[in-house]
Amino acid sequence: MLDQVADLIREVAATIVLPRFRHLAAGEIHEKSPGDVVTIADQESERALTRGLTALLPGSIVVGEEAVAADPRVLDRVGDPGAVWIVDPVDGTNNFAAGKTPFAVMVALARDGELTASWILDVPGNHLTVAESGAGAYRDGVRVKTRTDDPGAAHLRGVVARHYLPRHLREVATANAPKLGEVTNGHHCAGYEYPAVATDEQQFVLFWRILPWDHAPGALIVQEAGGTVRHLDGSAYHPTNSERGLLVAPNDDVWHTVRDTLFPDPSIL
Repeated sequence: MLDQVADLIREVAATIVLPRFRHLAAGEIHEKSPGDVVTIADQESERALTRGLTALLPGSIVVGEEAVAADPRVLDRVGDPGAVWIVDPVDGTNNFAAGKTPFAVMVALARDGELTASWILDVPGNHLTVAESGAGAYRDGVRVKTRTDDPGAAHLRGVVARHYLPRHLREVATANAPKLGEVTNGHHCAGYEYPAVATDEQQFVLFWRILPWDHAPGALIVQEAGGTVRHLDGSAYHPTNSERGLLVAPNDDVWHTVRDTLFPDPSIL
């Protein structure tokens, strides 16, 4: 099934998403909420993925970003018994709508509430990263493993996504960020940030808003590559939990170094 889902994602990206990149009409972009847009490519991609995924696995259900936007009750089905597909039809929509990169198509499969497989296609870069529970993570067919050492705070590069951080956490993180080697605002595309940790392009990412379609696919990839994905209080990530933020790192030591550098007083978390 890994290959069948990969083929479906590539087909949707090639026939629906890419043809509209930098070719969207004004009426094909809408604002769902302030600063959060949706395009016709998101909507058509999700419909095509839903048809294809449920055909591959009859009886499965799909929890997609646009389905939840239309009916928030769909989000409650992420932890349902049986097979549940978690779909982000275009991750990085704001980039896509502005004619910028990166953006991705992402899918994860959960069974009885536990993540079992995931796929992230970097559409403009044509890089496919996949993972299967217990079988590792692969980028373009080559197994990827996270780094196992901790070079120390001053040598770590990564992302603090400040936009959604509560004000008191944002102020503390901003004050302590210079203690790390390099902190950026990221690429506004979780489908880029997670594989970048798995391949050691960067060593950490801190998110606050953690809706399942943005994070379930990448979380499994990083974990299967050997990395650590936890809430800021140290508890395990589960796709049914969309609170308490996430810190992503290549291993436990780096995770603690970053968390304790940014938030030396854990009582504020």
